[in-house]
Amino acid sequence: MTRYQPVDPKVDFPAMERAVIDFWRERGVFAESLRLRQDAPLWVFYEGPPTANGLPGIHHVEARTFKDVFPRYKTMTGHFVPRKAGWDCHGLPVEVEVEKEIGTKNKRDIEAFGIAEFVERCRASVTRYVSEWERLTERIGLWLDMDQAYWTMNADYVQSVWWALKQLHEQDLLFQDDKVTAYCPRCGTGLSDHEVAQGYEQDLDPSAFVRFPVLSSNVDGLDGAALVAWTTTPWTLISNLGLAVAANEAYVRLRVGDEVLVVADALRGSVAEDASTEQLGPSFPGSAMVGTRYEAPFDNVEEGTTHRVVAAAFVSMEDGTGIVHMAPAFGAEDLAVGRREGWPVFNPVDDTGRFTDLAPEYVRGVFVKDADDAILEDLRARGRLLRAERVEHPYPHCWRCKTPLLYYARPAWYVRTTARKQDLLAANETVNWFPDHIKHGRFGDWLANNIDWSLSRDRYWGTPL
Repeated sequence: MTRYQPVDPKVDFPAMERAVIDFWRERGVFAESLRLRQDAPLWVFYEGPPTANGLPGIHHVEARTFKDVFPRYKTMTGHFVPRKAGWDCHGLPVEVEVEKEIGTKNKRDIEAFGIAEFVERCRASVTRYVSEWERLTERIGLWLDMDQAYWTMNADYVQSVWWALKQLHEQDLLFQDDKVTAYCPRCGTGLSDHEVAQGYEQDLDPSAFVRFPVLSSNVDGLDGAALVAWTTTPWTLISNLGLAVAANEAYVRLRVGDEVLVVADALRGSVAEDASTEQLGPSFPGSAMVGTRYEAPFDNVEEGTTHRVVAAAFVSMEDGTGIVHMAPAFGAEDLAVGRREGWPVFNPVDDTGRFTDLAPEYVRGVFVKDADDAILEDLRARGRLLRAERVEHPYPHCWRCKTPLLYYARPAWYVRTTARKQDLLAANETVNWFPDHIKHGRFGDWLANNIDWSLSRDRYWGTPL
C-alpha cells in the first residue's frame, strides 16, 4: 500500500481551476474569510469600477489581478478586508455605445430620437454584461462582494455626489467660469484634462506662416513691413484679435526679396532658407513693438483695442517666428491676455464645430478643420500667406469617438484643484508607488502642473451639472 495517491503527469489545469472555484463557492470561503476576521484591524478596498456596458477584455484581467494581490496580502497579515465591487454607470462610454445602436451622429439626433428614451437605453445598456463580468470575476479567482456592489446610477450614490459638491462649494472650491476647454464637437461636450490625455493621435495639419502688414508703430522702419506669425490652426485666424511677442527677446527687420519681414532674431531662419538674409538696422526688443497696429487678416471683427501687438510671457523661441497669433475664443493663454487687454471673445463657430454666419461666406457651415485649405487659399490670393506646408504632430482627439477636439471658450463648472496643489503634492509623498519613479515622474508631474478640474458635461446620461 502506497502512502500517497498517484499523480497524473498530464494535469488538466482547466479542470483543476473549476474544482477550486467549486470548492470556494460551495463552502462560501470568501464570506467565511470575512466572518473570521470581523474584529481584526480594518483595511478597506473599493474596486475602481469598470463600465459594464461592454465585454471584459484581457487588460481587465491584468488590472484586476494586480488589485487582488493587496487585499489577499492584507487578509493573510490578519486584517479584516471587505472588498466592495462597483459599477461605473454614467459618462460618454455608455452614451457612445447606445448611439452606435440607434444610429445617431450628434446631440441633435439624440434630441430628435427623444432624450427620455435615450436615457432608458443607457440604463439598460449599463446592465447588459453584468453577468459576464461576474463570471469573469469568479473565473480569475478575484474575491469581491458582488452582492453589495455600488452602482453610480443609483439614487443613494447620486446623492453622495451632490453631497460632495456641497462640501466643495462650502470650501469655495466650486466655481463657474468661461474658460477655454477641450471640446468634442461630435459629442457636444467639454472634456477633462485627464480625458484629453487619453486621445492624442498623429495628425497631418497645415503649418502656415502669415503676413500681418504694419499700419503704425513706434519702432523706426516698421511702417510698410509685415509681422510674420506661424500657426497650425489656420481656421482660428478668422478670430484673430492680436499678436503676442516676447518683451525681452530681440526682433529684427529682414529684407527678403522685395519685402520687409519682422521676426525674432533667434528664429530668423523661419522666413527664408538663407539665414543670412539682409538685416535692416539694429535689432530691437519685443517690448518696443507693444502697441504696434497691424492689418487684420479678416475684416469681420470691429476695430478698437484689437489688432495690435502685446507682450506675453508664453511666447517661445523654440519654433515659429517669435510672434504668436492670438484668438481668445480658442486658446487659454490667448483668453487670459484678451481679458487683460479688454478684447472681446469672438467665436464664429457653433457647437458642432462648424462656422456660423459670423465667418466669411465661403466657410459658413463647414467644419473648421475642413476649412483650413480654403482659408489658406484666400490668404494666398490676398498676398497674406508667406508659406504653407504640412506637418505631422500629435493632436488631441475624443477618447471615445475619435473626433478631433477643438478648444473653445465655454461656460463650465470647475473644481479649484490648483488651490490645493501643495496638499496634493504632500499627500503624494505618503504613497508607496510601484514602480517608484511614478511618484515624482508621471504622477508627480501631473499634480505639479494640474489645472482646475472641469466638471461640466453637456450630455444626457449622468449626474446633471
